[in-house]
Amino acid sequence: MRKNGWYSLLIGCLFFSCQTKEQDTLMIATAANMQFAVKELVKEFVLETGINSQTVISSSGKLTAQIKEGAPFHVFLSANMKYPNELYQDELTIDTPRIYTYGQLVLWTTQKDIEPNINQLNQTKIKHIALANPKTAPYGEAAIQVLRHYNLIEKLEKKLVYGESIAQTNQFITTQAAEIGFTSKSVVLAPKIKNQGKWIDIPASLHQPIEQGIVIIKNENADQVKKAQEFQDFLFSEKGQAILKQFY
Repeated sequence: MRKNGWYSLLIGCLFFSCQTKEQDTLMIATAANMQFAVKELVKEFVLETGINSQTVISSSGKLTAQIKEGAPFHVFLSANMKYPNELYQDELTIDTPRIYTYGQLVLWTTQKDIEPNINQLNQTKIKHIALANPKTAPYGEAAIQVLRHYNLIEKLEKKLVYGESIAQTNQFITTQAAEIGFTSKSVVLAPKIKNQGKWIDIPASLHQPIEQGIVIIKNENADQVKKAQEFQDFLFSEKGQAILKQFY
């Protein structure tokens, strides 16, 4: 019985320790286009502050829906300002959203015999054009605006394949399930990606500005709010902005 008592106490302590560790972790909900940049940001933030941090990657729209449903996120890095503003209007944030960077749309291919060019998307060898779901991913919405500008939506409709987020869109392109696709410049500039394939910038004048916003989610735990504010301060610091410039 004594042995069993110690065993139960040990299990209880381990459970409490894990639970405490989870409660102490700063949860950063991050738009998929930021997946590489945020990795570097979080690494430096943890080194500088010692605050244990974890990212959850998805489309901005899906993350917003999860936050509205009560997901335990403390910071939200969105690919636009629409979703952070929604959360602010719903009184789920501690302050107004702030723009932390401007996104850049690119056209990217990893196939050697294809040149990234809007005017060549009609080519017969291009059977699939990847883009993120415009309903939930701001970069997908920007890509649709570009195709509309060139009056290509109807002509290319059967070629368009939609990823749930930029992350899945990138998979379509890197695995060559799609011959070409629209993604974020922050992706093609990432160290593990930048030598893969060819890409071109899409002029920002062809779509609405991609204003990427950060917002701190309301939380009853004042310590977590303080940590979230520290992360936001780091993002806007000279060091944080220097990291972002490597990807944007």
